[in-house]
Amino acid sequence: MAPLNFLLSHLPSPQGGILLLCDEQQRLRALDWQGYEARMALLMRRQYPRDAVQMHSSTAVPAPVANALAAYFDGELQALDGLELALGGTDFQRQVWTALRAIPAGSTRSYASLAAQIGRPAAVRALGMANGANPISIVLPCHRVIGSDASLTGYAGGLARKQWLLAHEARHSKKPA
Repeated sequence: MAPLNFLLSHLPSPQGGILLLCDEQQRLRALDWQGYEARMALLMRRQYPRDAVQMHSSTAVPAPVANALAAYFDGELQALDGLELALGGTDFQRQVWTALRAIPAGSTRSYASLAAQIGRPAAVRALGMANGANPISIVLPCHRVIGSDASLTGYAGGLARKQWLLAHEARHSKKPA
């Protein structure tokens, strides 16, 4: 088992502390909320089952990640689009996560419509599981996926945060260019 060394840092946000996990190339591997360290570790073990994931605390947040998140929370919703990511997971999970990143800020998709979009309309439940295993919250915007009846459904960071993120994006996506 080859060890994967990731740097774990913390960043404040309007919705509480953010946990960032980056590799040595400063690619974002995971983003979660403070208090969810155990969930992050579990996701990393599941996504890299053949490797020993080692998380080392760091006080330094890679500048590209810190700058993009600050800009996003300041209302520049496209600031996250250029962040370099590195993903583990299965081929299907990566397909779902890529589809998440294509949902425009300020809009939402239902699980069913997202499953149809990736050409797997019968895979709604599997898509929901992949969405729930998303390691890079906000950047891979799983918060933009809602129920078919437009209800807010599960979000690992809590429904209040999901609601805040959607309202933040709705407010800022309507700004004139």
